[in-house]
Amino acid sequence: MAMPSVMIAGCGDVGSELARRLLAEGWQVYGLRRDTAGLPAGVVPVAGDLCAAERPADWPAQLDYMVYCPAAGKRDADLYQRLYVEGLQHALSWLGERKRPLRHLLQVSSSGVYAQQEGEWVTENSPALADSGSSSALLAAEDVALRSGHPASVVRLTGIYGPGRNRLIEQARAGMNVPAEPPQYTNRIHRDDAAGLLAHLLLQAEQRELLAPCYLGVDDEPAPLHEVVGWLQQQLGASPQPDGPTSTRVGSKRCSNALARESGWVPQYPSYREGYAALLD
Repeated sequence: MAMPSVMIAGCGDVGSELARRLLAEGWQVYGLRRDTAGLPAGVVPVAGDLCAAERPADWPAQLDYMVYCPAAGKRDADLYQRLYVEGLQHALSWLGERKRPLRHLLQVSSSGVYAQQEGEWVTENSPALADSGSSSALLAAEDVALRSGHPASVVRLTGIYGPGRNRLIEQARAGMNVPAEPPQYTNRIHRDDAAGLLAHLLLQAEQRELLAPCYLGVDDEPAPLHEVVGWLQQQLGASPQPDGPTSTRVGSKRCSNALARESGWVPQYPSYREGYAALLD
């Protein structure tokens, strides 16, 4: 049998880790980004701009799967609309008049679509009512994916951390102050686990398993920010300082990974402790 082919559209940090995992499984992996120089070895480069309607010259004629996972870099409603909504529409149009649909489309979204602020537990079935311009664009992009005519799932990732994403570590080192009450619950997932979940879902689809329309990508243990920062400061030999950074978070929620775990996915870093310990090592 021919190896499955996948297009990772917006092949950045998470997409590159996903590519490495699929290459190890023997998949044919295409990676689309504007500058293809940083793609992992083995990925077939496709130079293109998701915000432009013109199909990239190197776009492959046949694909089995697509993962749409660009990164905006900043919260800007117009940019989110162009990149996540119109960009996905462009990528879907580049598939052309196919005789058969994709075997599956994964659209990477965010837990930022939820407006819950009182520490509630949130699942895939909780109302997604966030009303910022960026979250509205993400919800519109989810709608594009789920109505695309291809089998599709949305994966709402929570706060991604990992190699090169050390902002909280540096804030803790600088003596960050976080109020303990009311608890500001935070949700996170290590970059490797985010990529691992996407790979797991693609492999499930390849085995003809039926995927749910939506998954939350989060570790096992949503935790109050003061607890996470306190633990980091303990590891770093640091302590809160009167002139240290101050948390400006407002509201909180706790995201559940029960559905992802039910599918057979197991996070390598089940909580912030294992994930940040690996980074500090």
